[in-house]
Amino acid sequence: METVAQKPKYNLNEEQEKKLILREYRALQRALKSRAKSGDRKLIRHAFEMAADAHKSMRRKSGEPYILHPLAVARICVEEIGLGIRSTICSLLHDTVEDTDISLDDIQREFGSEIAKIVDGLTKISNVIDVNASQQAENFKKILLTLTDDPRVILIKLADRLHNMRTLDSMKHEKQLKISSETVYVYAPLAHRMGLYNMKTEMEDLAMKYLEPDTYKEIARKLAETKRERTRYINEFIKPLKDSLDKEEMNFEIYGRPKSIHSIWNKMKKKGVSFEEVYDLFAIRIILNSPQEKEKEDCWKVYSMITDQYNPSPERLRDWLSNPKSNGYEALHTTVMGPQGKWVEVQIRTRRMNEIAEKGLAAHWKYKEGTHNENRFDKWFTQIREVITNQDVDSVDFLQDFKRSFLAEEIYVYTPKGDVKMLPIGATALDFAFLVHSEVGAKCIGAKVNHKLVPISHKLRSGDQVEIISSNKQKPSEDWLNFVVTAKARTKIKDALKEEKKAVAEEGKYTLQRKLEGIGATFNHHNIDELISWYKVNSGLELYYQIAIKNIDLKDLKEFKVIGDRLEAPKPVVKHIEPKSEIIHPALPKKDAELVIFGESSDKIMYNLANCCKPIPGDDVFGFVTTGKGLTIHRTSCPNATKLMSNYGHRIVKTKWAKNKEISFLTGLRIVGMDDVGIINKITNVISGDMGLNISALTIESKEGIFSGSIKLFVHDKEELDELVISLKDLKGIHSVDRFDAEANA
Repeated sequence: METVAQKPKYNLNEEQEKKLILREYRALQRALKSRAKSGDRKLIRHAFEMAADAHKSMRRKSGEPYILHPLAVARICVEEIGLGIRSTICSLLHDTVEDTDISLDDIQREFGSEIAKIVDGLTKISNVIDVNASQQAENFKKILLTLTDDPRVILIKLADRLHNMRTLDSMKHEKQLKISSETVYVYAPLAHRMGLYNMKTEMEDLAMKYLEPDTYKEIARKLAETKRERTRYINEFIKPLKDSLDKEEMNFEIYGRPKSIHSIWNKMKKKGVSFEEVYDLFAIRIILNSPQEKEKEDCWKVYSMITDQYNPSPERLRDWLSNPKSNGYEALHTTVMGPQGKWVEVQIRTRRMNEIAEKGLAAHWKYKEGTHNENRFDKWFTQIREVITNQDVDSVDFLQDFKRSFLAEEIYVYTPKGDVKMLPIGATALDFAFLVHSEVGAKCIGAKVNHKLVPISHKLRSGDQVEIISSNKQKPSEDWLNFVVTAKARTKIKDALKEEKKAVAEEGKYTLQRKLEGIGATFNHHNIDELISWYKVNSGLELYYQIAIKNIDLKDLKEFKVIGDRLEAPKPVVKHIEPKSEIIHPALPKKDAELVIFGESSDKIMYNLANCCKPIPGDDVFGFVTTGKGLTIHRTSCPNATKLMSNYGHRIVKTKWAKNKEISFLTGLRIVGMDDVGIINKITNVISGDMGLNISALTIESKEGIFSGSIKLFVHDKEELDELVISLKDLKGIHSVDRFDAEANA
């Protein structure tokens, strides 16, 4: 959903606007032509007219008529996801209940309860009861809860999000950051999990355009520059394969496609390499036209033709034919050594597999009848359903758990009897035990993985065979939560700990009852609330538990007044504090007007710099309102940024740096290169001599001709740091220079 106009970017008159809306509507009709009967066409027209009328006075941020947004979402649903008539009607109406006078009852009356239910699933929660809860996380939770009833809710929501990402340019910068963060944090992984690879890739690339604009532009520029060279190489690589496939009279399509900017950036980060060193900038795709019963045979046949021509890397073979991913993805991937000593990834799939890879869930249902694959999604939904019926969980935790359990890539492990179980990457033996059965998990004391004894925290890998060892004396403990990743295991452990806490708390409840009777007060709600507030605990259960484990000794009861049978807490003593003439900032010792917050100079607002990313002037930053600590400043590329912006968008504050050269900030650089005589001298000369910067600490390690060094130094701002990095990289023998957070690594 969108909010209303900022600055119109275009100026069409009323007549032109009508034509534009009609053109979009006709394009939607054309996309549905093959599957719409005459009754369906009437319904779609009715939904379109109803939405157009309801949104008629609304504009998008770009200034265009709002109805263009639901029309675009409907087209994405039909053309890019492959959804049908009912989903089109829901897409056209998806913002009406939230933003216009149309009610759910109106939709139910006109289109029936199935469509009303989906539209309800797409309507945001406007009021969150709990002040501390994040409205954004509550809305995610609502969408995810409807997932198992009707996955179309998620698919339409993904289409809605993709269109918002495609039209994000007209938004204010902080809104762009918030929406992009949510997209990377939840929506792109969700699209991936639904098997919508193209959508996932586009979302990640669009988000990166706003979250990491410089890197995005740099990689895009380099991709454009190397396009001709790549095309030439792809043609050279493909030619002998084409000849072999033609000789065998296979019906096929073969082409190269570039990897997405986001996935290239991920490779560069993960492997610590430059753009030029990322070997698989593109993948070759071979799509076969094979009948379903011959698919596997044909794919392996093509695999052997490729490996006859080029040498494969054995550890880079991915066989998703025998074991499709849980989102339905089937294919054979191999990486081979191509001409000029370059590794090339080749993906082999059939037309049916290709449609599932592009249209995901919707195509999966189309081909569902009679395939061994039919229970993959259903299994996934069952696991989700099991976990989300447990409503008693904080939304942000819920989202974290959901992301970790259901949006990660999965591994396949075997039971002792040879049954396959699916778990997210990073899952432990204990996660496996809870997957088998809650009781097995609760009593698990160890496991045998491939017949070797391992602890319950042992991380599993694809292909492991796992046997759980249990004992009736075992019970869940708090530290189990540190290493389980599946939502089911976390929920069951928390439940067990809560039960145990309740049992201990009973003892505390009994103690409190006796003490209250001793001073003539009654054990009732009013008195318990008075004590909860006095001892600053969050519930009666917590109060009884703290009494039972002797953290609260109830000595303070002597200070309370007893009026009738009611307790009255003593009034807190208020100390008079002299107002200070100025605020001292915890993070900065000197004059500190270098931050501009809300357009105000920072010396009017208390803030500190986040330890997780240690921003320095010139970094792209945002302010985050924390409870108790005031404002914390984070870099937009901080590892925690996407989580904060997605879950707590309402606490984000617009912040930027103003120039001030008086203050120095501690930061760190990691340098790797060839160990050469005098290299240390050259490095320190650049830092202290050429640039006049102070070094706080320097450690260098040399091993077999390679040195790696960490330097902590004081800089004034990012410009100065960037200039230093360029100068160091220019030195002969230096391989890489990367920034790290000096204080966190101290």
